[in-house]
Amino acid sequence: MTTDRGPGWLSERELAAEREAGTPFDLADCVREPIHRLGGVQSYGALVAARAGVVEMVSANTAEVLGLSVDELIGAPVALLLGDEQCEAVLGLAEDCVGAAETVPVTVGDERDFHVTVYVADGLVVLEFEPLGTASRLSFSRTYAPIRQALTRLQRAGSVAEACRAAVREVRAITGYDRVVAYRFDTVDGPGEVIAEDVADDWAPWLGLWFPATDIPPQARRLYEQNWIRVIADVDDPGAGLLPAVLPGAAVPLDLSLSVLRTVSPFHLEYLRNIEVTSSMSVSLLADGQLWGLIACHGRAVNRLSPELRAACEFFGVALSLHLAALRERDETAAREQSRIVIARLMETIAVDLPSGWVDGPAGLDGILPCDAVAIKFGGRVTVHGSGVDPAAVAQFWAALPPLRSGELWQSDRVGEVLGLTPCPGGVDGALVLPLAGEDCIAWLRTGSATQQRWAIDPDQPVVAGPNGRRLTPRGSTAVYLATVRGRSTPWSTSDLVMAAELGRSIVEVALTHAQAVAALNAELARSNVDLDSFAHAAGHDLKEPLRGIAHTAAFIVEDAGSGLDTVTARRLTAIQRLATRMDELLNSLLHFSRLGRTDLRREEVDLREAVDQALEVAGPRLAEESVEVHRPDAGEVTVNADPLRLDEVLINLLVNAAKYARPGVARQVTVGGARVTPPGGAEQVSAVYVADNGIGIPAHLRDQAFQLFKRLHAPGEHGGGSGAGLAIVRRLVERHGGQAWADSVPGGGTTVWLTFPVTSSDPVAGAVAALDRQ
Repeated sequence: MTTDRGPGWLSERELAAEREAGTPFDLADCVREPIHRLGGVQSYGALVAARAGVVEMVSANTAEVLGLSVDELIGAPVALLLGDEQCEAVLGLAEDCVGAAETVPVTVGDERDFHVTVYVADGLVVLEFEPLGTASRLSFSRTYAPIRQALTRLQRAGSVAEACRAAVREVRAITGYDRVVAYRFDTVDGPGEVIAEDVADDWAPWLGLWFPATDIPPQARRLYEQNWIRVIADVDDPGAGLLPAVLPGAAVPLDLSLSVLRTVSPFHLEYLRNIEVTSSMSVSLLADGQLWGLIACHGRAVNRLSPELRAACEFFGVALSLHLAALRERDETAAREQSRIVIARLMETIAVDLPSGWVDGPAGLDGILPCDAVAIKFGGRVTVHGSGVDPAAVAQFWAALPPLRSGELWQSDRVGEVLGLTPCPGGVDGALVLPLAGEDCIAWLRTGSATQQRWAIDPDQPVVAGPNGRRLTPRGSTAVYLATVRGRSTPWSTSDLVMAAELGRSIVEVALTHAQAVAALNAELARSNVDLDSFAHAAGHDLKEPLRGIAHTAAFIVEDAGSGLDTVTARRLTAIQRLATRMDELLNSLLHFSRLGRTDLRREEVDLREAVDQALEVAGPRLAEESVEVHRPDAGEVTVNADPLRLDEVLINLLVNAAKYARPGVARQVTVGGARVTPPGGAEQVSAVYVADNGIGIPAHLRDQAFQLFKRLHAPGEHGGGSGAGLAIVRRLVERHGGQAWADSVPGGGTTVWLTFPVTSSDPVAGAVAALDRQ
């Protein structure tokens, strides 16, 4: 998340508050102000900037601080101030501290002792001189012991809050400020809360107060990330401007980002005066290189900390940041370990059914992260598990969620604000989304409860006309405002993000294992199909030859014996001939069925009426024999995306069945048409072709058997006989098109066979697997 939002960093509420205040003050000026290029230093010290050892820029107070005037220094060698030996050492130090600052003791002239801070800015070596003994409360030898003891006590803190309470006590003890607070930012660029405080008895407490984000604008936060410590010795310090005011050959002042003497923004000085503060110090608390919070110190008197004491406080801030990071890592590690146990158990549960098993239950997903509900989107179906979130709000959330790449986490604790959703009871205020393949994903959801925050100013009116005109609102420390916060959930922690990512990796591992298993099964299926084809070929060709021999031999015996055969023998020989003929029909059906899986489809748009007319050329005589009336759709009314030859075979089988299983004693009819229907196991209606008759029907418990190969529901001689392969062939052909075939009852008797023909044909292997599954 970036903190560099420029003028757009202010919220609409803050801008509206400015307008309502009736003041010409523009709060955006604070955001635009280049506080690192204010062109001056605090006057108790002096600045000298040189290039190639020659002075090019100085502060206007060098005569008072260093004993040499501006005119004497500009254009002169740095050695004029430091002498050759010190000059060489200091300038050499600058070569080793690019991007940072170093402080060393030096002597100017015979008896002026200074600490000089050295850094490089805009191609210049910058030297900032601070006289020794400027109200330093502790020498380095006296500072070491208190700091060491303070760090020892700090290490005993077992929580973030406890560590911050210990830190403010220790910092106040070694610096002498009247108020020291630990200030934690809500987000990288959001407001902050005072979470620990040590304060003088006669100052109003700030513990638990919130301060708006505008108090510390983005450019100030960047400087806090760059420098661990910032000291303002005296808010009434007149300051000393730099001469020349801008860089030679440039139109901007010198970059003082690394400066320890950098002058102070008039906005911030007014802010400090408003809260009756004369001196201040801020020590940065960083987490992963980003500003997590501050130790903020305020004093009612001037307080010029020595470089030694500043270094001690800076070291304390670094140590506290590391300790806070260790505490957070400890808590996150414990949470991660617990979540890993949940993930391990979860992956064992779903290893067999990944991840469709989640659709009917969270299967432990709600135990990985603290949440109010888990929403799962899989195969176009969305399910919500948990009672804390309104399903309608979840649907609204899914619709507004931007497209996500697989494995790329999306998270927010202000979903309504980020996605532009209207806050509502039971709404989604926080979401952590783990995208899977395609549009499938898992979302952990949190709702936010309305909470009250105590603010040091009225958050709805951050700017009014102050006693000094165009200034920030006076921050009265005794004024406390209660504000209700809505539309926010508990933020997602680093541990939450890590565990969601780890679950994603675990899912990928299981998915790869499944993919390998499926590949192995497909290879085995291919081998099995070859074996089945070989068997079908043998059954259809090699077995037919001896079968024909058996039938012919029985016929020859009957012919040769003539009337000499007794009745029993003649009946048995006739049975042999009939069974051989039946076996030949079965082998023909088996051979035909086996070829269906290897048949290439040539799909095109077929008019259903024309297809029925084509099928009636074969099935029509049989229907006429049974007096079955055929009803067809009008020309152009229904079209089917199918192979015309295979569709013809499907319709012939179904029309012949309508004739074979016609019901006696009624006006017989069969209707072919198209309609919308929900397939078995489907969630949505699709276009389908139906063939409906008013025949004897199929009992509900036998409908699936009717589509199995050679599964006749009647005796072989009943209803015109047959091999029992007709409906099996119909289903096989429809599945080769990627569709489904099933039977349903008709009110008043009869059967309706439904056929779906999706536009895109399914994979032949997948179709074969589906066919085998159904059998």
